[in-house]
Amino acid sequence: MNPEIQQVLDGASDGCIVCGDCLEVMAEMPDGCVDLVLTDPPYGIHITKKANQYGRSTHLSRKATRDRWDDVPLSTIQVAELTRVSRNQIVFGANYFWPLFSETKCYIVWDKRGSLPDVPFAPTELAWTSFDRMPRHYTIINHGFITDMSEPRKLHPTQKPQLLMSRIVVDFTDVSALILDPFCGSGTTCVAAKMLGRRYIGIDISSDYVAIARKRLEAVDTGVPVKERDAGQLPLFTGHDGESDGS
Repeated sequence: MNPEIQQVLDGASDGCIVCGDCLEVMAEMPDGCVDLVLTDPPYGIHITKKANQYGRSTHLSRKATRDRWDDVPLSTIQVAELTRVSRNQIVFGANYFWPLFSETKCYIVWDKRGSLPDVPFAPTELAWTSFDRMPRHYTIINHGFITDMSEPRKLHPTQKPQLLMSRIVVDFTDVSALILDPFCGSGTTCVAAKMLGRRYIGIDISSDYVAIARKRLEAVDTGVPVKERDAGQLPLFTGHDGESDGS
């Protein structure tokens, strides 16, 4: 097993981000070793080929990054593995993947539009859950130019609002929970878990996104967002030697 994951499972570490194929990494993990899988997997809709912002190509496009991670959708084998290693699961993209999962009465509906007028953007997203409870509805605006996202810019084409993931973590886990995101991308699930005192394991096949996720987690301790850190801003709280007191 990956030694960083082993440390988390043993309680010697609060969390880690691992670069690798999630199937290979999860295959070495014990049954039911995490409390919750909370993830937003590839939908297989070629989002990197389409990625643009209001009609203009952005740094997130395939032309800019040559990413192809969304060419292949979530598979039955991946579903079997993420189910095996966890006690409960929340998986975004329910409208794409519903044949892969059992029936549930607890869907999560993310309302991205709220009371805004109808425009040509998807008004909602759905997540399947394994929980036996009433459905949950979250209204967090992310519709065209208008957004409740606190992040200065998206670091991943399908990045979910940190506020959304934080609310889900609070509503579906307790403070002792260990959360796994096997498609962690830029690490929003893990950032939410860390900020709320949960342990976390993130897996992503892209070394670039793993690096971004690790920077975002470090930013939780230092108080310096990734963009500002890359521009050379120092931590908000430092000791006499110039090192961050929170690191």
